[in-house]
Amino acid sequence: MSDLHGVPHVHVRAPGKINVYMNVGRRRSDGYHDVATAYQAVSLFEDVRAFPSDTFSVAFNGPIDTRGLPTDRSNLAIKAARMLAKKTGITSGVHLQIEKNVPISGGMGGGSADAAATLLACDHLWQTDIGRDELVKLAAKLGADVPFSLVGGTAIGTGRGDSLSPALAKGTFHWVLALADEGMSTPEVYGELDAHRAKHAADIAPIDETPSVDTGVLQAIRAGDAQLLADVLHNDLQVAALHLRPELTRTLEVGDDNGALAGIVSGSGPTIALLASSAEAAIDLQVSLAASGLAVKHVTGPVAGARVMEA
Repeated sequence: MSDLHGVPHVHVRAPGKINVYMNVGRRRSDGYHDVATAYQAVSLFEDVRAFPSDTFSVAFNGPIDTRGLPTDRSNLAIKAARMLAKKTGITSGVHLQIEKNVPISGGMGGGSADAAATLLACDHLWQTDIGRDELVKLAAKLGADVPFSLVGGTAIGTGRGDSLSPALAKGTFHWVLALADEGMSTPEVYGELDAHRAKHAADIAPIDETPSVDTGVLQAIRAGDAQLLADVLHNDLQVAALHLRPELTRTLEVGDDNGALAGIVSGSGPTIALLASSAEAAIDLQVSLAASGLAVKHVTGPVAGARVMEA
């Protein structure tokens, strides 16, 4: 617990993520796709503070424009708090103060991080003590990326991405994120991928019936080797994101021209993650991209998942 203006509260920090590899299967009858992805949690964090309340409410601050975010029952963090309360029989509410730093609809799991942080914060605030495993099960009901926000580090996700297996990772990877002004709709990107595959079925490789992560990705992460990872970065959703936002192609080209080992669309986009060989190379890349007019951040990974912060 910590104290802000005399009001006890719990502060939890949860990371955004980059999908360093993403293999997308066919569209299922329920509209979802099976995927196999390699997640890496990175040092761009959401900060959630949970205050005692008789009702459920949420407010936002931070550098991200949050005017378009819902603050009613449809907000994912509110859903997380209500779900935990129902699960544990809690009859009180919570006021959530969320400092947003991860781009909204940016392909980095910012909303998922909010939900994961809320689950952990409310667990501590209400002293429900249901355990990490139960929190992860609840997280999976909220969205495919929410369990990973709790777990953090590096992990392989299968199914919808919510069935996680930790991956051994060594060292630190340096990324420069090129941030877009406007987010992208994940369902729209998946729909565009389906349309692209249907249109070009005769010309592209067959869709994997059982998606998997290339073993080279695991080897690169295990070795902590940025060059090896650069050689195997892959995202099936990238072609769809570039169709919908052709200007992202130029961002990838600018990164390549300025020393990035490789670049990739993060998740469903539009954030572009550019991999650098070292901290110094990342700083040089960041400066060059900023000079070209792009909004950029230097982040590192892997980092820990959602955790309670001390006062």
